[in-house]
Amino acid sequence: MNRIASFSFVLITSLALFFSSCKNAEKTEETEEDVATGITSLTDNEQISAQNVFNSIPARADIINLISQDRIEYNPDYLNNPDVASKYALENSRALNLGVYGADLSVTGAFDQTQESMLFLKCVNILAKNLGVSTAFDQHMMDRMEAHKENRDSTLEIIASSFRKADEYLKQNGRPGTSALILCGSWIEGMYVSCRIADQIKSENTIKTILQQQESLKHLIIMTNASGLNDDAKYVIEGLKKIQDELEVANVKKELTLENIKLLSENISNLRKKVVETY
Repeated sequence: MNRIASFSFVLITSLALFFSSCKNAEKTEETEEDVATGITSLTDNEQISAQNVFNSIPARADIINLISQDRIEYNPDYLNNPDVASKYALENSRALNLGVYGADLSVTGAFDQTQESMLFLKCVNILAKNLGVSTAFDQHMMDRMEAHKENRDSTLEIIASSFRKADEYLKQNGRPGTSALILCGSWIEGMYVSCRIADQIKSENTIKTILQQQESLKHLIIMTNASGLNDDAKYVIEGLKKIQDELEVANVKKELTLENIKLLSENISNLRKKVVETY
């Protein structure tokens, strides 16, 4: 795609970081019943909700079919400033922005922006190191990225695999809240970039794809609530619930117009602004 890519492909690569429990996709009916009655552990609830988030995202095959539509030019202004990665000092902010930069890394990969990808990979490395999960983003991972830089699918899988390792480490070490915030950051950034693109190209397909994220958001909120966030991170849940309300309203109207997603876009922008500007 060089400097041009499909909006939908950008959205899917941004949101594809909801990988954390893909390995748990094969759930038994008994487990699902337990979740419904609140019997399972918080970890199981988080895993199932994360998988539901992932399953709510359009299939990659569907996205590839749309690559010929809604084509846009790469715009680095839509992404978080890579120069501030080292400024994030709070664990909540580091986790959220690790997700943000992870989504941005996927976006740059979707546009074949090799130099930009390496820049955002550096941001990911900085925050991963500060969170104590740097082994997931080691030199081996960087070498694989370099070797497969011409293959978007391979690049995306390498990124997802590394985040999966970080997710597993955090949960195994009693830090599910940190893991959940990484996913929140990725979802927020993916939707923020999507809304910016929607405003740029004014396409019904673009808006439709945004509105389809209602289900993924529902499960993201369930998972994050179950993770036991500290008080300083509660603003994330509050912001996501506002976005959820606007998504519901927009879907009821069923209008594929910028006016219909205006308040939704504003709420996403407000939450994203707080996420990237809280150091």
